[in-house]
Amino acid sequence: MVTQNTPSKPGAPGTGKPKHRGRVFRSSKPQTSHREPASQAARTKILRAPNGDKLRIMVLGGCEEVGRNCTLIEYKNDIVIVDMGLQFPEEDMPGVDYIIPNMSYLKGKEKNIRGVIITHGHYDHIGAIPHTIPNIGNPPIYALPMSAAIIKRRQEDFHTRPLNLKVTKASDKLKLGSLTVSFFHINHSIPDAVGIVIDTPVGRVCHTGDWKFDFHPSGTEHADFQQIAALGKEGVLVLMGDSTNANHEGHQVSEKVIGEELMNIIEKAPGRVIVGTFASLLARVKQIIEASEKLGKKVAIDGYSMKTNVEIAKTMGFIKCNQSTLIKPEQMSSYPDNKVVLICTGAQGEKNAALNRIANGEHRSVNVGEDDTVIFSSSVIPGNEGSVQRLMDSLYRKGANVINYKMMDVHAGGHAKKEDIKLMLALFKPKYYVPIEGNHFLLRENAKVAYSMGWDKNHVFVVDNGQVMEYWKDGGQLTKEKIVTDYVFVDGLGVGDVSQVVLRDRQVLAEDGMVIVIAQVEKKTGKLVGYPDIVSRGFIYMKDHQELIKLTRDEVKKAVSNNDPKSTADPKYIRDRIRDHVGKFLFQKTERRPMILPVIIEV
Repeated sequence: MVTQNTPSKPGAPGTGKPKHRGRVFRSSKPQTSHREPASQAARTKILRAPNGDKLRIMVLGGCEEVGRNCTLIEYKNDIVIVDMGLQFPEEDMPGVDYIIPNMSYLKGKEKNIRGVIITHGHYDHIGAIPHTIPNIGNPPIYALPMSAAIIKRRQEDFHTRPLNLKVTKASDKLKLGSLTVSFFHINHSIPDAVGIVIDTPVGRVCHTGDWKFDFHPSGTEHADFQQIAALGKEGVLVLMGDSTNANHEGHQVSEKVIGEELMNIIEKAPGRVIVGTFASLLARVKQIIEASEKLGKKVAIDGYSMKTNVEIAKTMGFIKCNQSTLIKPEQMSSYPDNKVVLICTGAQGEKNAALNRIANGEHRSVNVGEDDTVIFSSSVIPGNEGSVQRLMDSLYRKGANVINYKMMDVHAGGHAKKEDIKLMLALFKPKYYVPIEGNHFLLRENAKVAYSMGWDKNHVFVVDNGQVMEYWKDGGQLTKEKIVTDYVFVDGLGVGDVSQVVLRDRQVLAEDGMVIVIAQVEKKTGKLVGYPDIVSRGFIYMKDHQELIKLTRDEVKKAVSNNDPKSTADPKYIRDRIRDHVGKFLFQKTERRPMILPVIIEV
């Protein structure tokens, strides 16, 4: 790694290139430029990482995917965890509800965990808490009021012991062992979003959480630029920054622009307005309610999570409106169509969400008409494109006027774009920059922004989940050590009991189906009794393939008849023979590989 003083950009690293990987480089003289002259590079002094205690940072989730955000910071016997989120399953994970961080590194270290610090209340940052906290010693959780309220409400759905939840303020300083934690205000799509500052014996670590810069946010102040700049002036060893929108040029759109556009659409709509958005996007919900109230329209809320979050936001004072403004969805028919606005979940095409039920005519009280306007006030999460398109097609078929963020400014993302990241880097001026929270390509795009600002590759660590970073005073390195960060799947009430093997079986069943072979054999000899039965599910339609079924039965008979009649029957051996013979036979006939499930009945 290269560490040098750069008077023209304090705190930013130089660009001297190391001659050997895995070693630490320190320039012999201060430089006035990020580009080190060749003669200077020749005099570069090679140093190894110093002995003694180092700060260790490991990302347990969020550096190879969007979601499952969790970062572990460890110095000697003190551990602080930033966020504990869930990840929604990918298309090749049938039956999985969501994925949570793997906490196996903390086994035996539970007593060292000083606290879990929450940046904001979105599920990709808090969703794993009910599952993981009981298994790591129930450490204290520090969260600002809105985040704490959402965590507390969600915990009611789980039958675990009470959380040690501590409500904090953005101005608080927490002394957690040898680590001191404080906060800085940042903008996001939910109230009480903060970045985390962790002062350690070797230097300061800053974690942005999810963030954007918005000079006209909804219901809150803009980011605390003065505090961020002051932190940068004092010196930041490591900045860990959100990468979710790092591949987009420019600045993020302000919520003020979105609010004005929504007001205009709601005012001019000839019929009902139906807005689909995220249940957690409380800033947007607040804008819609306030705009509707100003225009004398009633607002209905639909979707379990949406209702829950709105109630929390009202209790916290973030959403303020007359009680008469809010009505139930079943009351909408009592008002003129142009006097009603419905805010609901389902903009991602979720199967059982309110908007999907409305589009399919399955909603108990809301049907879409030709005068209705449907607004998709959210961007499409990668992987949901197909389901969102089908949902939009259904709404178009019913004659609705459909508006999405690509047509008009009806959605602003909650994550920084490239120009915002440049400003953040310029204010913090960290010695080391670590892109986090995104797929690998997003981390690389985030890193490119830092390179464009003068940071060299030796001071920008693009990490995989579990890869250990080590820091000491004025230095750091990305090690080859990796801790376990394998997926932990949550499926119904089961946590961690669905493995990759189970998922592979589910994928096989989904792709090629299954064939069940039921064979009766003599218990003593293993001789086949009668004719085997064949059951196909998801492989072939049996009525149309009688000949193939007959040939498969004959293949089972061959497999079992080869068993030595003088030997004692071994059910496992017979099952394996049937599986191998039938599997090869069906592949030859169909070039498909269904799952073969032999059932042996001993008589």
